[in-house]
Amino acid sequence: MPIKNGLLMALREGSVSIPNLLVQHYSKLGLTEIDMMLIIHLLAFKEKENNDFPTIEEIQTRMSASPDGVIQSIQKLMSDGWIAIDEDIDPESGIQYEHYNISGVYEKLAEACAEFYRERQQLLMGRRESESALAEVAVARHIEAHTSEGDVSEANMFVKFETEFGRPLSPMECETISGWLDQDKYAEALVLAALKEAVFAGKVHFRYIDRILLEWNRNLVRTPEQAKEYAARFRSR
Repeated sequence: MPIKNGLLMALREGSVSIPNLLVQHYSKLGLTEIDMMLIIHLLAFKEKENNDFPTIEEIQTRMSASPDGVIQSIQKLMSDGWIAIDEDIDPESGIQYEHYNISGVYEKLAEACAEFYRERQQLLMGRRESESALAEVAVARHIEAHTSEGDVSEANMFVKFETEFGRPLSPMECETISGWLDQDKYAEALVLAALKEAVFAGKVHFRYIDRILLEWNRNLVRTPEQAKEYAARFRSR
């Protein structure tokens, strides 16, 4: 029974709404554990007890920090714009009163979210630029290697793939093409025929082209002419 009663009391007390972003990033935003707990208590006083201006003693009795530590944290949060103390007048009694304004918490979080988003976009942009640069280097190395051997046709193949894809090839895509030619021993003309077939089907991606080449290989298709005949038979079926 004592446990059940305690659980019921806890449920009746409810919970306090704390922004998850604040919980995740308060350390990065320059807040200490005391600062964080102080903000949580201010939210709790406001939401659960309708107390917009708890005293230092009321706050301190719920924290392990000393009164001086609570005061220093309040001063820091006010100086940094996290909280403020506003003055208002009760419209019914005309009495002036003070209360904590915690809207700065949400403004700070909004600024932090915008900054996190900008950093993420810059990081993604940097990755894309890096991948693009690696792709250009990879293509250049392939072209240089095959051109030095007098085999210009394979170098042209990278250009044809880039033309059909409408973008530079990635290093992995360049390795895939080289693997078709060097490891799988597919003829260059057959690889280009598979590319044309993928374009015709509206499925211009490497996985689809690889499936075409595997299907042709299983059915002993070795030349573009045989590939054309096989494709015609396939479509007729």
